[in-house]
Amino acid sequence: MQVKLRRNESSENLIKRFSRKMKNSNIIDEILERQYYKKPSVKKREQHFRRLRTIEKAKRKEAELEARNNK
Repeated sequence: MQVKLRRNESSENLIKRFSRKMKNSNIIDEILERQYYKKPSVKKREQHFRRLRTIEKAKRKEAELEARNNK
């Protein structure tokens, strides 16, 4: 990852921009994930529960919107 200093840019802003790019590229997340070996079954199970959570979250949001519209 490389970030070049812009004209009249402070070093603090440069560091913020760099850290934002790193966060958006998910490099740190991938490094942490690859730090230890995970069995394929564990990965699959985590993925399954992640999917369930997103579905539940969407249902709650939909119900909340419906409740607001009915008032």
